[in-house]
Amino acid sequence: MDIKNLTTFIYVAELNSFTKAAEKLGFSQSTVSFQIRQLERELNSQLFERVNHTIALTEKGREVLDYAHKVNKLTLELQENMQETGTIRGHVRLAMADSLCSSIFSKNYASFKKNYPEIALKIITAGTGEMLTLVDHNEADLVLTLDSHIYNTEYVIVKEERVGVHFAAGAGYPLPLGAKLSVRDLCSHPFILTEKGMSYRRLLDERLAEMSLEIHPILEIGSTDLICALLEQNLGISLLPDYVTAKKVAEGKLVLLPVEDLEIEVWKQLLYHRNKWVSPQMESVMEHCVKRGFSQE
Repeated sequence: MDIKNLTTFIYVAELNSFTKAAEKLGFSQSTVSFQIRQLERELNSQLFERVNHTIALTEKGREVLDYAHKVNKLTLELQENMQETGTIRGHVRLAMADSLCSSIFSKNYASFKKNYPEIALKIITAGTGEMLTLVDHNEADLVLTLDSHIYNTEYVIVKEERVGVHFAAGAGYPLPLGAKLSVRDLCSHPFILTEKGMSYRRLLDERLAEMSLEIHPILEIGSTDLICALLEQNLGISLLPDYVTAKKVAEGKLVLLPVEDLEIEVWKQLLYHRNKWVSPQMESVMEHCVKRGFSQE
């Protein structure tokens, strides 16, 4: 059996398309179709149902997909183990929330590069749904989310912890000192927020919708460092994770606002697909993320 046919089968099954699989693999669609037909003949089983230009895995196809992932995992492991031992080298693709990049790599990348000079790291910033799609299609090796808790047996959770999230403003922002606020009170103020649909911003919008409320921010931007800088100038209010605001709050430049009627549960989770083989370089990146991105108990 040709392992390349199994790889093609995985792409077709996960992308649910012969055309998309051909584009990803750099093959013609006829080549992909031939490889799948060849695999079906070898296994004496129909792997896909083909109806009106759509495809879906058969029961036997789902069973073969599980085996195909295992074969692919073992093949990668064999290739890595046959390489020279010593220096850890290779590529790692890490999909993560934009606001986590600074805390994990901005001040610590030099030490990571010193420890692992032969690892080429690619950071992909995306929303949680897109991140999981990437790891499902083997277009990302690891995912570091900042969102609601993910419960899914398809993923192995390396590390997780709950993250505090609060409304914050500049120390001189005109709000009653010591007064307890409601979300409705805040909605009339100017807001500076991260992009709509992304992690804790999405959770905020969902909770507000449940309360028949909506915020129209004056600025939406992915950089939490810039948001903090603008808050220091008393230009508005934001919702940010505590690890982003902690230093500025300790310095007296920002304050956390006592909002009574809204609580958002946010989790930081580092995970990978259960069918993914953990290479030495991937393990090194996981170790760095755990050390730099999570509380050390």
